[in-house]
Amino acid sequence: MGRISNKFDQLQREGRKALITFITAGDPDCALTERLVPVMAAAGADIVELGIPFSDPMADGPTIQLSSERALAGGATLKSVLAAVKNIRQGCEVPILLMGYYNPVLAFGLASFCSEAAAAGVDGVLLVDLPPEEAEELVFFTKKEGIDFIPLLTPTSNRSRINKIKKCGSGFIYYVSVAGVTGARASVAADIGAMVEKIRAETSLPVAVGFGISTPAQAGTVASLADGVVVGSALVKLFEQFTGEELVQKVSESVAALKKGLAQID
Repeated sequence: MGRISNKFDQLQREGRKALITFITAGDPDCALTERLVPVMAAAGADIVELGIPFSDPMADGPTIQLSSERALAGGATLKSVLAAVKNIRQGCEVPILLMGYYNPVLAFGLASFCSEAAAAGVDGVLLVDLPPEEAEELVFFTKKEGIDFIPLLTPTSNRSRINKIKKCGSGFIYYVSVAGVTGARASVAADIGAMVEKIRAETSLPVAVGFGISTPAQAGTVASLADGVVVGSALVKLFEQFTGEELVQKVSESVAALKKGLAQID
């Protein structure tokens, strides 16, 4: 059992929910990413998602698109992201999930990517544009290397779809709570609870909800319905507003506030 499953098991025993925080790796450089991951973990992040910079992030809204552009402009590559994870692992054991698109992974080589990711200390991979029907080859290598393949479900996913993803997925299920791209929203979707229960009826994997969650209050509301909450754009937005030590402090404060929001429902 890997770090992700161990974390969810621990949280379940303690009656708590997972806070999963997202930033784009390499924004504005990998040195800051290496600094921020332990900071987020210390502030309360249970799992950290690192976005793989990509030139055509079709599932992402403007905030994360700009973040990816900044990372690419700074020279970030999948190779440098893996090197950053390896450096982070020298002093931090927080579960790390790489989230991105299939193209960079395919170009890297599936076997090589999974081997190097495992060696670096990556715990899971989530590729938003790789459907379960086409994931068999990658999943072969993720399983071989002990990496979780995190599947996605959406509000339109039916029972057949759930059964397909539970055959290839491990770690947890990422439920995309809204149609459309990533980005902070004024309110959370009203049908989250019903969809989470629908998913839980078919699989024992934990369910984490993401897309559109930006405030501690929203995080608390969603955490009362699911096993985990993913917050990305609200944190990535800080990279547009702050730099250096001020950015590090703001990220830490924001993660701590989100964690407090989750604690309100514990």
